[in-house]
Amino acid sequence: MFGAERTRTLLGPADPARTAAVEPPLVSARELIDRAGATETVAGRRRAHPTRRLVLTAGTLAVAAGAVAVLQPFGEGAPDTPGEPAAAAGLVLVPVAYQFDADPPAAGPQLRMLADKIKDAAYDHQSGRYMYHHTKVWGDPVMTSADGRHHVAFASETKLWQAADGTGNQIRIQLEPQYPDQESRDYWQRERVGRPAATGTPAPDVIPLPPEELRPLSADPSELRERLKVEYGAGAASKWVSTLYERYVVPRATRAAVLRVLADVPGFRWRGQVTDRAGRNGIAVTFDDREHDQQSLLVFDPKTGELLANELLTLSPVRISSYTVILDAARTDRVG
Repeated sequence: MFGAERTRTLLGPADPARTAAVEPPLVSARELIDRAGATETVAGRRRAHPTRRLVLTAGTLAVAAGAVAVLQPFGEGAPDTPGEPAAAAGLVLVPVAYQFDADPPAAGPQLRMLADKIKDAAYDHQSGRYMYHHTKVWGDPVMTSADGRHHVAFASETKLWQAADGTGNQIRIQLEPQYPDQESRDYWQRERVGRPAATGTPAPDVIPLPPEELRPLSADPSELRERLKVEYGAGAASKWVSTLYERYVVPRATRAAVLRVLADVPGFRWRGQVTDRAGRNGIAVTFDDREHDQQSLLVFDPKTGELLANELLTLSPVRISSYTVILDAARTDRVG
């Protein structure tokens, strides 16, 4: 699955921590299992776009099923739906649709067209000391049963306020886990038999951020190519585009330059219109790394060119992913 060794293989020489020793995990396997069985933690809110998601997962759009995924709860009702019972604990990934699933075209021409027409984002008209990001992550970490057949991926939500000197605050809360299939969900639920259920929403972790020099952003293509590690290929570029958008409030000129740099990287394929896990319309590109059995996905806002979501997906045999949505980015003088 998505462990340190696979990540290091993907990054190759671009990995700044490739010589660092990996410390033992801070959380035991048993505690991770207990987290997987939590019955009342709140998953990413699905109420905003329930109808569209239902249509997509039902496969009624005139497009082929692909790798972009939404969360489909198993149970009698979606979490926190007024007047309905809460769903059973745990979410299973259900594939939705790529516009171009079979034989997708090269992404370069479409990325250049997008770069030429993007508009201002809301934060392009904001100012403030702090860069603010609100993100949700699924698949961090992923745990696999001893027989290799059953998987569970943990989820979290983060709000981050960070100044140019690196200081600020981070608030993080654990969300409900997800599963690649019903069999995995049932397996991990059975593992909790005989132990008390974990209930309630975990208290958020508030972490002060230490000073850290943040290198200023530039729209210069040569600097962006170096920053996005494009010399190591599309997989590394996908990872560093995600890092860029999760750490910076990226101005319009730089957003356009990022798209043009990616257009020149071999291997990206155009997937057309998709819907991310927050229910937002986007356009997607992917890179298939067959050597490591992975697919990298980037979802961009078709109007502003902002990165909405990114995913690292195992192609086979179990399609479980590490998936991040950037719900909000802004500039502000206030730390929430």
